Amino acid sequence: MHIGPYQLKNNLMVAPMAGVTDRPFRQLCKRMGAGMAVSEMVASNSLLWGSAKTRRRANHAGEVDPISVQIAGAEPAMMADAARFNADGGAQIIDINMGCPAKKVCNVMAGSALLQNELLVKRIVEAVVGAVRVPVTLKIRTGWDRQNKNAVRVAKLAEDSGIQALAVHGRTRACGYSGDAEYDTIAAVKSAVNIPVIANGDITTPEKARRVLEYTGADAVMIGRAAQGRPWIFREIEHYLATGTRLPPPEVGEIHRVLVAHLHDLYAFYGEHTGVRVARKHISWYTKGLAGSAAFRHTMNQLQSCAGQLAAVNEFFGELASYGQRLTYIEELAA
Repeated sequence: MHIGPYQLKNNLMVAPMAGVTDRPFRQLCKRMGAGMAVSEMVASNSLLWGSAKTRRRANHAGEVDPISVQIAGAEPAMMADAARFNADGGAQIIDINMGCPAKKVCNVMAGSALLQNELLVKRIVEAVVGAVRVPVTLKIRTGWDRQNKNAVRVAKLAEDSGIQALAVHGRTRACGYSGDAEYDTIAAVKSAVNIPVIANGDITTPEKARRVLEYTGADAVMIGRAAQGRPWIFREIEHYLATGTRLPPPEVGEIHRVLVAHLHDLYAFYGEHTGVRVARKHISWYTKGLAGSAAFRHTMNQLQSCAGQLAAVNEFFGELASYGQRLTYIEELAA
C-alpha cells in the first residue's frame, strides 16, 4: 500500500489515540509489525505550539518512516499553518482529524463535529493540501448520528480536494465508542472513491481483521484500543493474513521484556514525574487478564518513582514466570 511516495511494509496501521500514541508507543508498534502509526492529535491553535505537551507530540526523533502527524482544528487558515509547522518539523504525512468524538474537541466544532458542515470540511481539506508538499490524509466517522451518515459524500469531497488516503471509523460521532462498529458504510466509501481506504473500529483479533478487509474491500485496517498493552497484535494479524494460522500467545517472559523496555522509553521521553503517571495506564493494559493483576494494579497506582514501578513490575512477572504462565486472552481482553 502506498500513501503518496511512501510504500508501507504492510496494510496494518496504528490509530491515533490521544494520550496513547506518543513516540515510544508508535516506535514499539512499528517494531511489533505495524506498517504505519499516526501520532496523537496536535491542536492547530498556534498558541499551543510552544507548550511542552505540543513539543513532545511533535517529537519524531529516531522514528521509522513514514512519520504521520495528525492535526485538529476548525479554522482553515490555522489548520494550514499547523500543517506547515509540522511538515517543517519532519512530518512526512499530515493527517486531518475529523473522527474524534470527544466533547472537548467537538464543542469547538473540530473532530467529528466537522462532518455536520461539508462546506467547511472542503475548505479545511483544500487549505491543508494547498499548504504542504507532503501527502495529506483524513480520518472520519460514518456521520454525526445514525440518521445522518454522510461518509460517502465526505469521502468523495475529500478525494476531489486532494486527500491521498482516508480512514473511516465504523461509528457515528453520536455513538462515541459504544455499541458495535458497522462496516457497511466503510464498504460503500471504498466503492465510491479511488484513493486507499482504511477500515477502523472494533478490530480486535487477526480473524476480525481478515473479515473486515474482505467485507469492506478496504486497503488496510487501523488498530486502536486493541493494541493497548498488546502491541504484538500487529505481528499476529500480519502472520494470520499471510498464513491463515494463529501465532501462539506471547509467553510471560516476552511480555515482561516488552513492558520493561516500553517503560524505559516512557521515562526517557517524559522524565520521571510525568513518565511514572503515563506508565500506569500502560502497565494496567499489559497485565490485564493475568493472574493476580487486579491487586497488582491497585498497588502500582500508589507508586511515585520509576525505580518503584520497575521493581514492582519485575516482582509481579517473576512470580508469574515461576508458574510458566502464558497470557490467556479472556473475553474482556478482546472486547
